[in-house]
Amino acid sequence: MVLTTAERTEHAEENLTTASRLFLALMKQDDGAKSLLLALPEVFPWVRHLDAEEVRAFTVELLEALSDAAELGAGEAVHRAIISWRATARINADPDQLRGALRPLDGDDLGQVEVRG
Repeated sequence: MVLTTAERTEHAEENLTTASRLFLALMKQDDGAKSLLLALPEVFPWVRHLDAEEVRAFTVELLEALSDAAELGAGEAVHRAIISWRATARINADPDQLRGALRPLDGDDLGQVEVRG
């Protein structure tokens, strides 16, 4: 449990909103998008296991999640984007896992699906 003032929380939210809007604006500029894509491996070293299309998709999803966190208070979206793309990179990095993930299902029965809601 962390105790903080409402003013401090408001400033943190304002900072996140500003950073999110800045990154989204950069993505709309060719040079800005290129810079973000070049900086990504320094922040997330595992992106080297993603192909160019996956890196772009991760970047867009991450920036959208940051926007949702800033504008809607949906911070969990950022965590979900990072862990799901990191899992994709982990599979891509392991040839056996990648082969299994790319194997056609050919009508295989994957079992009962549990619906939660």
